[in-house]
Amino acid sequence: MKWADFLVSKEKWIFNTKSIDSFIVHNDNGDTVSKGYEKNRSWIVKHLKEGKTFCCIYLDVDGKWSKGGGLTLTVKGGLSWSENLPLILPKRKSFISYYHNDDKDYKKKFYNLTSDLIINKSVEDGDIKSENGPEYVKQLINNGYLSDTTVLVVLLGPKTKCRKHVDWEISGALNYKVGDTYSGLLGLKLPSHPDFGTGKYSYMLQPQRLTDNLKTYYAVIRDYTTDRKKLQEYIELAYKNRASKADKRLNSRIQMKSNTCS
Repeated sequence: MKWADFLVSKEKWIFNTKSIDSFIVHNDNGDTVSKGYEKNRSWIVKHLKEGKTFCCIYLDVDGKWSKGGGLTLTVKGGLSWSENLPLILPKRKSFISYYHNDDKDYKKKFYNLTSDLIINKSVEDGDIKSENGPEYVKQLINNGYLSDTTVLVVLLGPKTKCRKHVDWEISGALNYKVGDTYSGLLGLKLPSHPDFGTGKYSYMLQPQRLTDNLKTYYAVIRDYTTDRKKLQEYIELAYKNRASKADKRLNSRIQMKSNTCS
């Protein structure tokens, strides 16, 4: 079923103003949504005045486009829409670190929500086979998973703190070889995590290498959410910290040699 003549998924504002500059616009083909293209405000207004219809869209946890509210002209000729759309920004090269046994469903949901916001650099089960920390990190870098990653996203469940591969991935992301300088570091507390919804984090409930960098404010920690704009904001904050807080990065801890829980 066709939702509108045109669909919008992202927005861009004129710097330091409250004036909209442009949107990412898609054609509504009925059963499919076209690839997006950037169109400025005047193009949108022109088509609205010609009687064309617009509606906002967003990706859900299944990776499918869903219908949001409409985008319309106001009486004074302005634009009105109710959706909290992500911004038009470069896609950040992001590595998603998580406990594969417990949290793979959240990894899939996170990627589905952000597939048009990030470039996924993550490994899948079986991509790298090594039980040695330094060798594992070396393969992550040499095989291109971490070599140009600019944000490492750690999905935090109850047992993430005791998984050696998560520690190794954080260690690799904080290596100077990664992302031109270092990778930014973002922890997302999943609904299953004891600290979810509390507005705080407990030192001993996170991977300790992440905690080291939370203490220095190099890393960012937030609750997991399905709000795409918030996820983008969190990723951008971690991305900016890699340069603005590079001197706060800590990676001196010895790598874990074994898992401390199953």
